[in-house]
Amino acid sequence: MFVKAAILHGREHIQIEDIAPPPLKTGEARVRIEAALTCGTDLKVFKRGYHAKMIVPPAVFGHEFAGVISELGSGVPARDWKIGDRVVAANSAPCGECFFCRNHQENLCEDLQFLNGAYAESIVIPARLVQKNLLRLKPETDFRDAALIEPLACVVQGIEDTGWQAGQNVLVIGAGPIGLMFVALAKKLGCEVTVVGRGEKRLQTAQRLGARTVFEVESHGGVVEAIHGGTKSEIGDRKSEIKFDVVIEAVGKPETWEAAMQLVRKGGTVNFFGGCPSGAKVSFDAELIHYSGLTLRASFHHTPRVVRRALEFIEAGVIRARDFVDGECPLSRLPELFKTMAAGNHAIKTLIRVQE
Repeated sequence: MFVKAAILHGREHIQIEDIAPPPLKTGEARVRIEAALTCGTDLKVFKRGYHAKMIVPPAVFGHEFAGVISELGSGVPARDWKIGDRVVAANSAPCGECFFCRNHQENLCEDLQFLNGAYAESIVIPARLVQKNLLRLKPETDFRDAALIEPLACVVQGIEDTGWQAGQNVLVIGAGPIGLMFVALAKKLGCEVTVVGRGEKRLQTAQRLGARTVFEVESHGGVVEAIHGGTKSEIGDRKSEIKFDVVIEAVGKPETWEAAMQLVRKGGTVNFFGGCPSGAKVSFDAELIHYSGLTLRASFHHTPRVVRRALEFIEAGVIRARDFVDGECPLSRLPELFKTMAAGNHAIKTLIRVQE
């Protein structure tokens, strides 16, 4: 008995292969995948060919999914799980024992166990994930909605790190899936949201999710210019410009990190959520940071607690797949899909039909 799965073999090299499902170890569970979604992190891994912490090829690929338990290993308590349970799993689980886990910073765990293999007909959930980050779905929860839990949990982590309050004026830089999730939760929390990004379709989605104002970044311009209008020199000559209580950088480029610093008010907070490429350098105005009393944060990953909070948002209907998933693709065509994504495909997220 074989199952079809996407195997990452290296830089921009994915193959769909028939693989033998590995036998379950103690405490593990096998899940038949009913929905798998593409992710910007997977695209980065595809382009790079590996991820030092998450995946070393050749390896099964993908990490956003939901499905049904099809097999349980020995040692899984029958009172907790049974075959047929509808479930979703996060893409990692902390060790629970290191310094960071003991200090309620499980997202920084020194021994995070990552899970890959969503682009397949089934996936094995390791024992640690079964214990810490496998969650049961309500009967009415759509698998496609549930599969959004991992990126949404990261966004929830970012919001909690930043300490948002109702009524704040929030700027989200970036209109990709992460930026759009920030928009939806900001609206839910009672904030006034502005978005600056690229792509008319994505900016329209931002407005539908609750953004009061959107600005499109032109190909020849930058974030500050898009919001304030004019060239850098013209903006520099003006004394008063729009400033925000909170700025979320959800792009991951040095120039947008620097722009975020120019757009936050005195006493405000910037969250550098988007990770820049390895080795990137960013220049900040030390005088601005000090005399404006700025708070600078950077959020990474998620904890078991915010994973559960993310599922609450999904099951309450705050986050829905129809707002983020704008395409479908069979598993057999996944290699071609990632090539188009690498070439600039502007889809927000694509549903991968693994059960062909």
